[in-house]
Amino acid sequence: QVQLVESGGGLVQPGGSLRLSCKASGSIFSISDMAWYRQATGKERVLVASITRGGSTRYMHSVKGRFTISRDNAENTVYLQMNSLLLEDTAVYYCNVRMVVTTNLGALGDYWGQGTQVTVSS
Repeated sequence: QVQLVESGGGLVQPGGSLRLSCKASGSIFSISDMAWYRQATGKERVLVASITRGGSTRYMHSVKGRFTISRDNAENTVYLQMNSLLLEDTAVYYCNVRMVVTTNLGALGDYWGQGTQVTVSS
């Protein structure tokens, strides 16, 4: 089995910062891309940022210059540093990891964290 454990969410004032972490553990053979998505109340889940195993990154337009995604391949962990937070960044943030697990070596699967709430409020 595979587990994705997220941490780092919370309540912050506009202009503040938070750092999210997501660690994958269990029957992992290899990890490909890692990403963060978010879902605001009443809206669809959207991609916030992604990072390849080699470190190439992509960001949604509204977070460019404010958020930074990074990863530690040795620790199977992905991070999201969020600075200059805005009210509209309020959402549940989910990590997504594409990986091959030892119980199914022929398939690259998508795995999700449990979600962590980020609330930006004054």
